[in-house]
Amino acid sequence: MAGCAKRCKQGLVKFALSLHKLVTGTLNKDKADDDLEMTMVCHRPEGLDQLEAQTNFSKRELQVLYRGFKNECPSGVVNEDTFKQIYSQFFPHGGRVRACTLFVSLPVFVSVSIQTLSYPLADASTYAHYLFNAFDSANTGSIKFEDFVTALSILLRGSVTEKLQWTFNLYDINRDGYINKEEMTDIVRAIYDMMGKYTYPVLKHDAPKQHVDAFFQKMDKNRDGVVTLDEFILSCQEDENIMRSLQLFENVI
Repeated sequence: MAGCAKRCKQGLVKFALSLHKLVTGTLNKDKADDDLEMTMVCHRPEGLDQLEAQTNFSKRELQVLYRGFKNECPSGVVNEDTFKQIYSQFFPHGGRVRACTLFVSLPVFVSVSIQTLSYPLADASTYAHYLFNAFDSANTGSIKFEDFVTALSILLRGSVTEKLQWTFNLYDINRDGYINKEEMTDIVRAIYDMMGKYTYPVLKHDAPKQHVDAFFQKMDKNRDGVVTLDEFILSCQEDENIMRSLQLFENVI
């Protein structure tokens, strides 16, 4: 069992890196090689036509994504620990990452001029926990291919409203339909942990609180102490930087 879990984890890390290349346009596959690999997949997902109708991916794109998902993890599900291992591959010991790549976090950084940050001693586990919960919309404790590809479809090819609603759900930790200051503080601290102990330019000690205050100053239209989905969407639509960030990964697959 342990060996199977280890293989699954190693395979998913490999798949995640390949997917990263796929969505950033750096993975080039020959059609003949792709067709050959497709014949090696023994199991096909049920309801592929239904997934095609429910997402913004073609049947062929779904087959390619499923091939990697299923071949590398035969169980067909990803638990939270494995998901954290995958996510940590992108923040292992720091490095330089454009802040705009974390577009689902951008509303936190409203009106903050940070283009490129250095991330040494990064710990992405807490943020990965919240991200896992956003992918696991049914709260089953695992992510199936359907969960994965549905979220990916929204983030890459969904409408502005769909992307913002998905982001709102990420921030709404207790899923009560509101974002409160405690939830936003937890999210901001998780992002800072992911950024690492040190940053350049250096961020002040009270920066998380400042970001939360700025978030609510901008988003909490009626000043009732919580942000609703309507307030969140309206505020984001009024911000040109956020709107640009939502377009970064459109049509990259």
